[in-house]
Amino acid sequence: MGDSTAVRTMSDAQLFEAQFDELVTELTKRDYQDPVLADALGRLREVLIYNTPGGKRNRGLSVIGSLRELLPPSQLTQDTVQRALVVGWCIELLQAFFLVADDIMDGSVTRRGNPCWYKKREIGLDAINDSFLLEGAIYRLLRRHCRDQPYYVHLLELFNEVAFQTELGQALDLMTSPPGNIDLSRFTMERYKAIVKYKTSFYSFYLPVAAAMYMAGISCEQEHSNAKHILFEMGEFFQIQDDYLDCYGDPAVTGKIGTDIQDNKCSWLVVTAMGIMNAEQKAKLEEFYGRNDDASVEKVKELYQALQMPEVYQRYEEESYLRLQKLIADHAKNLPHSIFLNFAKKIYNRKK
Repeated sequence: MGDSTAVRTMSDAQLFEAQFDELVTELTKRDYQDPVLADALGRLREVLIYNTPGGKRNRGLSVIGSLRELLPPSQLTQDTVQRALVVGWCIELLQAFFLVADDIMDGSVTRRGNPCWYKKREIGLDAINDSFLLEGAIYRLLRRHCRDQPYYVHLLELFNEVAFQTELGQALDLMTSPPGNIDLSRFTMERYKAIVKYKTSFYSFYLPVAAAMYMAGISCEQEHSNAKHILFEMGEFFQIQDDYLDCYGDPAVTGKIGTDIQDNKCSWLVVTAMGIMNAEQKAKLEEFYGRNDDASVEKVKELYQALQMPEVYQRYEEESYLRLQKLIADHAKNLPHSIFLNFAKKIYNRKK
């Protein structure tokens, strides 16, 4: 990563950014590949550059951020920091893999302010294979950078397990909200929380902290279980916040146009609203929810407004933060509280 003096003066975010081009080159270089693969490697380069950077990078940066809380500075050698940055990019690749596929399944139009990858004219459903390329890149990087480390198998198992949990969550989400098959009786808070736990919390919250814990030599199951308790609360709040922003966020800030209402999504807003609606409002909701026209979406938003959903959400956010502080006090006995508090600062009160 260049001159070591320059490296020492760069922030983690700058180090992380600088690492990306090197990883793209490493994944697409020709010298150890069959020359016939040049076109496919060119495609991989395009896929990586279009889909991996551009997000908030909270997940990826949380690996090095957490490792700095877990290890004394004397153990944070340049090699250790670099490996943490690579593992962070592996999480960003996992996220890109999920998002490319997810956008196809949801029929989404924009992602991070740009057209979804599959929406680009020459791409279409070839994007399915492109998502597999992003997943495959994770394991090439882990092998190349971490194979000789004592935590290598832990990381492999962690990424495999988290990917599977996320895919189970996605299956549950798709089965709960099939397009064109509107049945609001499926929308329960219990099911919503299960979808969030498996689809979001494992990979967005537990994965980066667990990876840092393994890299710091913490492999005790109890410690990982304690971390999960705290991180799942954060993951649940993060998704609820995402659902809220889908309806009430500014697309110019969030980078995407919300489609949960017309996509018949089992979102926190609809599940919570159903719990406080009268029979007449429920009938209206059933008439208009999941319909792909602006007038129907507007009717649902009017119902939310009548139920004062923004105020209900603000109360939920405050309660969630208090719950989180209690979980940290109860479960983070042997782990630095700062790991979790740093995460919390990034997500509470976010606008995108």
